[in-house]
Amino acid sequence: MATGTMPAGGPSPALIFDLLTSHARTSALCAAIELDLFRAVGDGPADASTLAQRIGSSVRGTRILCDFLTIQGLLVKDGLVYSHSETSAVFLDPRSPRSLASTAQFLSNPMLNEPYQHLAGIVRQGRTVLPGQGSVEPENPAWVVFAHSMAPMMAPVAGPLGKIVLEGRGGPMEVLDIAAGHGLFGIEVAKQNPQARVTALDWAPVLEVASENARKAGVEGRFSTLAGSAFDVDYGGPYDAVLLTNFLHHFDHATCVGLLKRVRAALKPGGVSATLEFVPNEDRVSPPMAAAFSMTMLITTESGDAYTFSELSAMHREAGFEDIQAHAVPMSPHTVVTGRA
Repeated sequence: MATGTMPAGGPSPALIFDLLTSHARTSALCAAIELDLFRAVGDGPADASTLAQRIGSSVRGTRILCDFLTIQGLLVKDGLVYSHSETSAVFLDPRSPRSLASTAQFLSNPMLNEPYQHLAGIVRQGRTVLPGQGSVEPENPAWVVFAHSMAPMMAPVAGPLGKIVLEGRGGPMEVLDIAAGHGLFGIEVAKQNPQARVTALDWAPVLEVASENARKAGVEGRFSTLAGSAFDVDYGGPYDAVLLTNFLHHFDHATCVGLLKRVRAALKPGGVSATLEFVPNEDRVSPPMAAAFSMTMLITTESGDAYTFSELSAMHREAGFEDIQAHAVPMSPHTVVTGRA
């Protein structure tokens, strides 16, 4: 074999080149959403010139962007005419009820992306380069963006979480939704149980979004708000259920235990806590989406992580919870961890 050659089927640099250029796919998708290209395609199959007129862009730029999106599987090209793929029709055309286009507003937020430019330094230090407490800095305006834009991504998870919380429970009940954000999780419990009353806890500007969502859902009469920090504000109660959705992963073990102790103290005897998280397997590398979330926590927090079920179980036990169980959410990278007071 000649020096420098590789046997057929041997190692390939394709993965490396794919990783080094993956930023282009992110930028192309975000640009297409910003230009409202997917809405324009949804107006009817068209060539680059027609689409350029619809979105007010150059023909050359529109053609190249559409070709690139076709290569990625987000558009379909027949001759010179572009149309939706099955994926873009359902998840990217803003007229689709399942559209995730608004989610790009939060996922492309500088808070989540700029730290990657300093990743080697972050690895050396073991914490974010964002100021203060990183993404959980008090009154961070990014969470208002989150509340507005991430609802389409979280809505499919709300139904299963509501069923888990309400399993075996009916009649009047009080629910506390900590770090409520868009409020959809507490709202879903109120929708599934017409006698449930929900108190949403978050920063005041975020709660304005949650309150508007409660009004749209027709549960505003059973929806109240509690503004402030989950670590400082008086929860009130006692509650039949407390929701902790996508929150514990921002903090270290000791901080999570301290918060869970506050949650348990606010519950009625036999009350349930429901913690929604990205929960990787014990190997910490599978399943891919849940396991990879730890990188997001590395770049945006002081000490957060994607915790395994054994780690979350230990936190709950230390806080005094019993009957700790994991409930996989169908068609989602999330898991709901429940515990009884």
